[in-house]
Amino acid sequence: MFDAFSRVVSQADSRGEFLSTEQLDALTQMVKEGNKRLDTVNRMTSNSASIVTNAARGLFADQPQLVQPGGNAYTNRRMAACLRDMEIILRYVTYATLAGDASVLEDRCLNGLRETYQALGVPGASVAAGVQKMKEEAVRLASDPNGITQGDCSQLMSEVASYFDRAAAAVA
Repeated sequence: MFDAFSRVVSQADSRGEFLSTEQLDALTQMVKEGNKRLDTVNRMTSNSASIVTNAARGLFADQPQLVQPGGNAYTNRRMAACLRDMEIILRYVTYATLAGDASVLEDRCLNGLRETYQALGVPGASVAAGVQKMKEEAVRLASDPNGITQGDCSQLMSEVASYFDRAAAAVA
């Protein structure tokens, strides 16, 4: 996993070039926006239980067959596994947000997840729907301007949403 700084340096080094003005400007902007990034990760981390719980409630309200006998979240053990997986995906989204790079999410969480779910008979579309519900809740919480660094966070919220979208696409 590379953070945004390491990735830029590694790419320039592999080409034997100095960092370009555009690359330096992008990294400078990332530093300027650093407090917003930290606030966003803190919001998602400190509200992780409610993000997962509210997403699961919404998913099971929309797809009640999942918690009925024969459903993939029926029995406490299966429900716990579902919530655990949602929490793991959220955790890796926070890592990607902090790093400004999706590679940790891709490499350590999503790589092979669809195949695992298929082998276990887990409905990927339902997992993707749950991830989308987590996205909605996380972006809503992280977008709240109270008690965080002021300024435009639209670019950062778009980035956060894209990590959830990657996760949803990886399991669908």
